[in-house]
Amino acid sequence: SSLLFSSLLFSSLLFSCRGMVNKHKPWIETSYHGVITENMDTVLLDPPLVAIDKDAPVPYAGEICAFKIHGQAAPFEAVVLNRTSGEGVLRASGPVDCESQKEYTFIIQAYDCGAGPSGADWKKSHKAVVHIQVDDVNEFAPVFREPEYKASVTEGKIYDSILQVEAWDQDCSPQYSQICNYDIVSAGTPFAIDRNGNIRNTERLSYDKQQSYKIMVTAYDCGQKRAKESVAVHIDVKPVCKPGWQGWNKRVDYEPGTGSKQLFPKMHLETCGGPLSGVRAMVELQTNHIGKGCDRETYSEKSLQKLCGAASGSTDLLPAPSPSTNWTAPLLTDSGRDSDLIYRFDGHQAANVPDQVVPQNLTDQFTVATWMKHGPSPGLRAEKETLLCNSDKTEMNRHHYSLYVHNCRLVFLLRRDFTQVDTFRPAEFHWKLEQICDKEWHYYVINVEFPAVTLFVDGVTYEPYLVTDDWPIHASKIDTQLTVGACWQGRCKKFKCGEVTTPRFTQYFRGSLSGLTIRPGRIETQKVISCLQACKEGLDINSLESLAKDIKFHFNPAQSVLVVEGEDLDSINTAMTKVSYINSRQFPTPGLRRLHITTTVQCFGEDMCLSIPDIKAIVMVLPPSEPRITITGSNRLVRPASDLRGPMGVSPFKELRITSTVIKGHSSYHYTVITHRPGVMEVMHNLDYCDILVIGEELNPERESLEIHHNALLGKHLDATNSTSGISIYGVDSMAHYEQALRQVRYRNWRPATLSERRFRLTCSELNGRYTSNEFNLEVSVLPFIHHLSTLPHSLACFFPLCPHCPGTAPPAATVVIVVCIAALVVIVVFGIYRIHATHQEGFREEEEGVKDTEVDWENSTLTITVNPMEVPYSHVQSFSLTHAESDNSDEDEEEEDEEEDEREEQKQKGKLEWDNSSVTY
Repeated sequence: SSLLFSSLLFSSLLFSCRGMVNKHKPWIETSYHGVITENMDTVLLDPPLVAIDKDAPVPYAGEICAFKIHGQAAPFEAVVLNRTSGEGVLRASGPVDCESQKEYTFIIQAYDCGAGPSGADWKKSHKAVVHIQVDDVNEFAPVFREPEYKASVTEGKIYDSILQVEAWDQDCSPQYSQICNYDIVSAGTPFAIDRNGNIRNTERLSYDKQQSYKIMVTAYDCGQKRAKESVAVHIDVKPVCKPGWQGWNKRVDYEPGTGSKQLFPKMHLETCGGPLSGVRAMVELQTNHIGKGCDRETYSEKSLQKLCGAASGSTDLLPAPSPSTNWTAPLLTDSGRDSDLIYRFDGHQAANVPDQVVPQNLTDQFTVATWMKHGPSPGLRAEKETLLCNSDKTEMNRHHYSLYVHNCRLVFLLRRDFTQVDTFRPAEFHWKLEQICDKEWHYYVINVEFPAVTLFVDGVTYEPYLVTDDWPIHASKIDTQLTVGACWQGRCKKFKCGEVTTPRFTQYFRGSLSGLTIRPGRIETQKVISCLQACKEGLDINSLESLAKDIKFHFNPAQSVLVVEGEDLDSINTAMTKVSYINSRQFPTPGLRRLHITTTVQCFGEDMCLSIPDIKAIVMVLPPSEPRITITGSNRLVRPASDLRGPMGVSPFKELRITSTVIKGHSSYHYTVITHRPGVMEVMHNLDYCDILVIGEELNPERESLEIHHNALLGKHLDATNSTSGISIYGVDSMAHYEQALRQVRYRNWRPATLSERRFRLTCSELNGRYTSNEFNLEVSVLPFIHHLSTLPHSLACFFPLCPHCPGTAPPAATVVIVVCIAALVVIVVFGIYRIHATHQEGFREEEEGVKDTEVDWENSTLTITVNPMEVPYSHVQSFSLTHAESDNSDEDEEEEDEEEDEREEQKQKGKLEWDNSSVTY
């Protein structure tokens, strides 16, 4: 019965459910707010997505089967998680990008499952609004809006903001899209940047210190993501408009031999727009640190005198030390001054000039000249500092004439003898000049035309400001002593010297001297004085004809100072661009020369309206290619005794050749190019002396001489001196002229029997020893007659008993043949000697007439005479030959035969031909 009841109840319920309908709609909230992070798929909704149906728990009718979204392409979908509870979830159906769309709004509805399994008669809820916000992810880095930034500032100002840089970010949210910070990456820059990108300078900028800056800047977004690439910011510093010269270089390189070079080709004067009435610019070339104040010729004093056309007869009191001029050897020389011969006196050095050098014929006209560099004397009451002094050698201390410095005054003392004049006459001449103590080189020339005395300093004339008179000096038999660098005190007073009474030096000079000379008998002309002190370098102006007519300019005598004046600014600028430097020395002194420019500007109605800063620059003279002087020729000369005894002697340097080469560089030199070899250029330039030195014992004047005839120097700028130790040819002249002169040097020995050999050494110089040649050694020897016999062939030498190679006694049958052969040989040899002698005499006459025939040296030549009497009739000679071992020495044997013929000619005059029985056998 219970089982039956249960079955009936189930059937009743089933029938009831099947009979029920879907009465209610699902219910959801009216609005939802959701959040989804970009690139994610789940939406967080508030409130959660849940649908309720009052038909529950009726199957189907009380269950939720779907959520549907209504909207335009909303990238979302709703999914039912539980049909019974009605829970659902909202998901992204595709990529969600905040940068594309930050939020979405759409409609959602819930659907139940209907009245049955077929879903029929389903019901939907009301429409609910869904708002979804897309959360941003910091996926983009900041990017600057410009590839680079540029700005300019004026020097000396502090700016609150020079410029502003700006970066942006592609992220969608304020947190990640906003730039929260900027930073300067470059270290050590005088700039700062704020969070808004404004750049300012932290210190005052200077155009002279740095004209532009480049700084790197980066940016950060609010999520602290840094820009991948920094941006460059260029900031130019503009100078404050300052009056002054612009467009000039602090250093100008000068290549030797390039002539005149512009110093400021782009120079112009900035006046900041002020009205001007005139400009005056002074350009000064400062070369006081070079040699004697600038690049001058460094030839010897005698060579310079001849170059400038000075009269001969001057005496150099400070020559270069040598065996014949040894009085300057103890003095201190200032080496390293480009071979400029400079003597430095420190108050302890002096020299006595030998009596044979001192000019003895000083008359009412003479000249004293010297280069001098001198500074203020030490002490309040400075002592006299003597350059040159002629005083009593012993017993007394009278000064006959002297040149000295005292308290920056130059004084020349000249005391006449009673034999010349016996009245009160001018004796001391004083000059007070700044140059005397300015520690710079100056050229002083004193022209004496008694009683007038004139001083030239650097070519400018100065009359004495004070002349004092004195009585003449009484005549005496006391010799005088000429000294340099101090004065000779012939008598020493006991109260000054104690027990020591020996003569000594006094009044020592402190300074530097060079080229101290005395020329008796005449005064020097101003033209020669200007030439002797002229610089080889200086300032110049290119294209004078192109200058404006209102431009005025003038140089000082040394062309080391140039003044340019004008009223028009453009004309002044054009003139200054043409200012040039020139150095005419073939081998200038390398190193720097300082330039100094001072400028004054006048405005209308005012004396000076603008202050123009001075300019300091340098000219760098590059080192020249130094020449290599080479002397070549035959090193050995062998001559017969007759040539050495002859009236003309022999020419040892007949084949001499002097060449000079330089290594090719990038400079273009004004040399005369002779030949070209790889990397080497042969050039012609001047020499200033060539010395022939006798090696070994000096020449004996009783039997030999080495001399050069005066005619060999005519037409050349050359002089020569000779002694028993050699010959010196000097003067600034070409290598070709030196070659011609040296080839005419003659050596003669009228007693050649006493001569075994004579050796000479030749050296030549350019620029007073700055460039010297190789030492060319030459040996002269006599060719004796026995030399011929030692070189005869074996077949002929057998006829002479002195020959060690002769065979035994000749058989009687051959005696007749031998006699006939010898007779024929004598005839042929005599005839040959006559021909050779005639040729030699003709060549000798040609040499006297100036014909330049090359003398041939004897070294290793041999004379071979071959006679074979067995192959010819007794009365004839079949073969006669002269063979020369070396063609360059083929005249040597002929000249020896000349000597033999001279002896035979004397014998013929006596009526017979004689042979030396000791050397010939029949």
